[in-house]
Amino acid sequence: MLLNIEKLIYGGDGLARLPADNHGRGKAVFVPFVLAGEEIDAALTEEKPGFARAHAAAIMEPSPYRIQPPCPHFGRCGGCHYQHSTYEHQLEIKKDILRENLRRIAKLELNCEIQVHPSPPWNYRNRSRLQVRTRPDFAAGYFKFASHALLPVEECPISSPLINRAIATLWQAGRAGKAVEGVREVEFFANGDDSRILVELLCAPEARRAAVRAWAEELCASMPEISGVAAFREPQKGVQEPLVAVGSSELTYQTKSAAYRVSAGAFFQTNRFLVDDLVDIVTRSRSGELALDLYAGVGLFSRALAGSIRHIVSVESSQTATSDLKYNLPLNAEVFHTTTDQYLAQRGDNGRAGNGAVLPQLLHKPDLVVVDPPRGGLGDRVARLLAEVDAPRVTYVSCDPATLSRDLVPLQAAGYRVEEVHLVDLFPQTYHLESVLHLVC
Repeated sequence: MLLNIEKLIYGGDGLARLPADNHGRGKAVFVPFVLAGEEIDAALTEEKPGFARAHAAAIMEPSPYRIQPPCPHFGRCGGCHYQHSTYEHQLEIKKDILRENLRRIAKLELNCEIQVHPSPPWNYRNRSRLQVRTRPDFAAGYFKFASHALLPVEECPISSPLINRAIATLWQAGRAGKAVEGVREVEFFANGDDSRILVELLCAPEARRAAVRAWAEELCASMPEISGVAAFREPQKGVQEPLVAVGSSELTYQTKSAAYRVSAGAFFQTNRFLVDDLVDIVTRSRSGELALDLYAGVGLFSRALAGSIRHIVSVESSQTATSDLKYNLPLNAEVFHTTTDQYLAQRGDNGRAGNGAVLPQLLHKPDLVVVDPPRGGLGDRVARLLAEVDAPRVTYVSCDPATLSRDLVPLQAAGYRVEEVHLVDLFPQTYHLESVLHLVC
């Protein structure tokens, strides 16, 4: 059937509609790897009561923004979604999706322009995770699109040059029969100037420690840029067990303003070109007595804020990241190893710890709160607790426009309004988008 693509939605799909029936407009159809305005010859792949899915068997009328994807795996690999569009148009797609989510979910009509911060569109990733198979033959790569089947990949154009060299080294070891059975994933993390790399292995429970150690030593010897290899067993009951460490288990990531220790297993922003821009957008021209950095990670924003704000409170739930956070921060920063929910609830309980002792630093009203939650966002409870803090400024760093928009509802109800909106394109060629909203009350 012929379908017309109305627009692109968050998640990478194009939205079309089946022919209308007697009950109103037609059912929504979601189609990957298309562009708005295109007419396609579509084949349905799934039909549900409320929607359908299809794939484009042929592009009958292509968009003027359609180009030939440079990666031979595009369309089969689940990693990228927009390689068939010019990069300039990708930015427009993301801008429209962010604005539409804010309007539809948060009922927010922006009174300001969305400021767009582009990235070099290729070789930008400083972290890449590959799935590994050792039987019946070796392969490493990514999951196929909409699948958990392995797609062998020997080169990734969105990963840094050093990571691509590491991928080639991984394949050489695999073809030589040196890959160890039980290693399920290999993650590469490169530093800021792409000169050093940290390797993380995720292993099945049955993986043999001695064999994993021998392969880790082999990897370090085969590529001088590898600072170390850290291997973990798959999490059991939510706990990830360290298995083997060869060389260093941490990397120093140098930015324009500071050097950060990042240990294996800790989160750090993945676009090596936009780290400084992101920090500047979040922290520029901020001053005062007290700032809260919630979901602080290894301290990317806390470290920058500590130069202009007298006291920083950084909250992080990961034990690994908290250790790096304490190491990275200056003396005017205080670290809380707890969840944001627990910390804010503690503030609401008159700043009393579990033993009844008053925590004075919790009683002061902060001048600024920075939140950088995971993809699931704050959630209603944390958003309401955040509103009760009553800080005059809140900066929300988001990697999901839908959860961002949902969280804005209670914040707007509490009197916050959006002063600035930034789209920071940390993930070119994919549907993922990073945004920074400055809120004032």
